[in-house]
Parts: sequence; structure tokens; C-alpha cells
Amino acid sequence: MSLHESREYRTAKSPRKLNNPFIRDIFAAMKFLIVGLGNVGTEYEHTRHNIGFDVVMAFVRKHGGTLRQDRLAFVADIKWKGKIFICICPTTYMNLSGKAVKYWMDKEKIELQNILVVVDDVALPLEKIRIRAGGSDGGHNGLRSLQESLGTTNYPKLRFGIGNNYPKGAQVDFVLGKWRKEEEPVVAKKIETSVEVIESFAAAGINNTMNKYNNLEIAL
Repeated sequence: MSLHESREYRTAKSPRKLNNPFIRDIFAAMKFLIVGLGNVGTEYEHTRHNIGFDVVMAFVRKHGGTLRQDRLAFVADIKWKGKIFICICPTTYMNLSGKAVKYWMDKEKIELQNILVVVDDVALPLEKIRIRAGGSDGGHNGLRSLQESLGTTNYPKLRFGIGNNYPKGAQVDFVLGKWRKEEEPVVAKKIETSVEVIESFAAAGINNTMNKYNNLEIAL
């Protein structure tokens, strides 16, 4: 199912406002913003650069949610084990992803440490994923936009390795290209693992999640 096939226009119900600061803090700790980076448009669907979209869509599907078109993003609200997940795939295109993230972070009053951004990474081999609590943009335009909008690089990231199997000067075509047939089974397995990472991030915290998943080599 593509991102465009999963559109559903409906009104989201916002949680009741809580005036007690202690209760408000507890509620904030239960709320997470899951961001998949990518570009809108059928020509970009299921390309390496759009793996963030594919991971977020897989998480939403697993938990019975539906993406709807909303302000600056496709959005789904997921509840799981007492946690609330606001899942977004920005519609701003990659270079302006930070605008969507900042808007939904502020709107939903989500703490910086409760954001998880899923992004493609040419510096990692296809078999690897890497969870980090911070770190530079590494030349990625989407992460650079987030840094500009949030004023920091200190937010959690799930880097999805796409490898660098391309000739000199062909990085753009490689990143915007589709997966090779022989890569697809590993990619599918890594998407499943990335969904588990999102759950672990919310349930067990980033340190436990890093310890569990950062040394995995995902291959068939």
C-alpha cells in the first residue's frame, strides 16, 4: 500500500487538556513523535531516500492506524501499551522537513528526547541500522533542515543503512533510485526490525534500544 493509497480525511481527537503540572509531565513522557523522512510523489515511492516513509507506514499498519493528510504532513495517531505516537511523513519535500517536524512537535507538545527520526544513510552498509541520541546531519538535506528548525542536532535518529554501491558521481541517482531485486528481502527484514526499534525506543528507552540493535547485522 502506497502513501497516497493510505490517505483518509478525518478529524483527529486531541487529548483533554490537563491543568495539573504533574499529570501534564507524566502525559508528556508518554507521547512520542515518529518522523519518517522522504519526498512526496509517486516517482519517489519506495526509493532508498524514502525509506523513512516506508518504516513509518509499516509501524502505522502494524498497529492498525491510518495516515491522513494534515498540516505539512501525512499523520497517524497510534496508541500502544499506554504510549501515544504521533507518526508523520512530511509533505514539505526533504529539504524543508524541519518545518513539519517543528510544527507537530509544538502542536502536540512533545519533548525533544521523545522524537525519533527515521532516515536513510549511505555511510552504513545495507545490513545495518544505527540508533543515535544525537549526531550531525552527515550531509543529509532532511536532517540539515531539522537542525535549522529545531536549533540542535541532539534528537534521536534511526539511521537505515542503504549502502554506497554506486560509481563515483552517481550518488544522487543511487539515493533516489529503487532497491535492486536482490536487496528487497533484506530491506523488508530491516523495515520489520525498524518497527521493533520504534517500539523499543518508547518502551525501553534509547540506551537499551541502542545496546540491543546497533550491533545487529540484518541479512537473510
